Amino acid sequence: MASTGASTGAEAEKPPRPKGFRLLMVALGARKSATMLGFGFSSGLPYALLIGTLNAWLGEVKIDLATIGVLSWIGLSYSFKFLWSPLVDRMALPGLEVLGRRKSWILLCQIAMVLGFAGLAATDPATSIGTFALFAFVAALASATQDVAVDAWRIDVADEDTPVELLSSMYQFGYRIASIVGGALALVLAGRMSWPLVYCLMAGLIGVICIVTLRAPDTPRPEQGRLHEALAQPGELEPRARGLALLIVGTSWAWAIGTIIRFMITMLSPLGPGEKHPSVGDFTREYAPLIVLATVAVPLVVAATTNLLKRQGRAVLTAPDTRVSPARTAANHLYVALISPLAELVARLGWGVLVVIGMILTYTLCYNVWSSFAFPFYLEHLKYTKDEVAFASKVFGIFMTIAGISLGGYLFLRLARMPTILIGAILPMLGNFVYADLAEGALHIDAVGKAVGLHWLFALFGFDPRMIRLLLAISFENISTGIAGAAFVAYLSGIVSKQYTAVQYALMSSLTFLIGSLGRGIAGEAFDLYGYATVFRWTAAAGLVAVAFVCAEWVRVAREKAMQPAEEAA
Repeated sequence: MASTGASTGAEAEKPPRPKGFRLLMVALGARKSATMLGFGFSSGLPYALLIGTLNAWLGEVKIDLATIGVLSWIGLSYSFKFLWSPLVDRMALPGLEVLGRRKSWILLCQIAMVLGFAGLAATDPATSIGTFALFAFVAALASATQDVAVDAWRIDVADEDTPVELLSSMYQFGYRIASIVGGALALVLAGRMSWPLVYCLMAGLIGVICIVTLRAPDTPRPEQGRLHEALAQPGELEPRARGLALLIVGTSWAWAIGTIIRFMITMLSPLGPGEKHPSVGDFTREYAPLIVLATVAVPLVVAATTNLLKRQGRAVLTAPDTRVSPARTAANHLYVALISPLAELVARLGWGVLVVIGMILTYTLCYNVWSSFAFPFYLEHLKYTKDEVAFASKVFGIFMTIAGISLGGYLFLRLARMPTILIGAILPMLGNFVYADLAEGALHIDAVGKAVGLHWLFALFGFDPRMIRLLLAISFENISTGIAGAAFVAYLSGIVSKQYTAVQYALMSSLTFLIGSLGRGIAGEAFDLYGYATVFRWTAAAGLVAVAFVCAEWVRVAREKAMQPAEEAA
């Protein structure tokens, strides 16, 4: 008892953890948290450069929007990264493993990103768009893979002095800095030097982070034989049954990814005399539903089937499986990454899983589908300068996003989960109508801005009416998406199982961007054919699908809560 009292007294004497700027300064003095800041920067910079800023370069050299839309499919690397996360988790890299199990992958990815950005700098997109796309794909693949390793490193190295919450905050801080550097600073620099030189400089920044990686701490690799012992227990599926399930799901994913890559290659290949590229719209209409079926419906059916087999006691182990091999370990990782999370979700939610997956697939659709075209819209269509767009979108806009995230958190506490999620589904639709008005001259933006005094307020800071229109549109859009993002992250965090927290969250958050990313191809072609304002209204209408799924999920959650007291009483 005495020792307990002594420890309690020692805990009481601990000084309170610093907050705000003091927390940042203290964290930077710790090796792990300072490293996490660098890793956050290394994750945020390529995403900003590849998914946003790159399109400003392509728009400037007059690449058509349909091609930009197809090239934006490199962003699917971030949606599909959970597929190869087991490989990153378990595979020891020859020659680099000596650096550490996580550091080796992080350094390899950073080197690949440096080479990818150097390749972009050395290639003229106006004459060699296929080669340019290849370098962009290499950089995006390396960036997505780095994210997997960095997420694992953050969890591995967290301890009492540097808890995962602190490391996560440092990661977000580094990521936001990188968003400004890769967005605003890159645009400002591009107004004063060539795009290739800008990307060379950005590659140099990632090269500097390589030094941070070399000095980072790491954790030892666990014993292979202890992996996923639960799958070897009686009542679990036999290895052959798991292998068949993996084969079906893996084949479906491979077909979907291969179909996308083949079309990208066809679309970005040079044309011969009299030839023309295939229609992105035709491809999207014909193949996008099949791709969604292959990547979502097939895994769901397989997961439900595995649950059925286990309930019926068919193709299950009757005794512990003690066999261990590298192939078995790899198969177990893939099974836990691709099938177990969905199997648990199907078992827990039943038919309600269709509503949940539908909501996840469509919630961000109305703004994700056109986000890659923001820079061409601002620079080429509206004729704003790079400096104006850099400030409005990547400096002012980030503060508006932070305000939206904060407001989303407040609404979540005040209104509860589902009302806030519904607000987050509706507001971005209205944001698309705001952008349609901006594309047509901002008549309504001007009227509202003057009526509520925002024009007067912005004018006090020296902004002219033309710039005020852009700032007001970006304000509404970023606050709306900030609220939606905060609400949706909280929703996903609440729907995942504690048994599969990391893997299930990674899988479902990846699906969030699937349809929006696929839709960018047809959106680019539509922008060329029908103009920005029309397509903005179409994408706003697409948001109604998300609203319908949110309402259905609200009903499902309400029924689930109503049934709980009855079950407890019984």
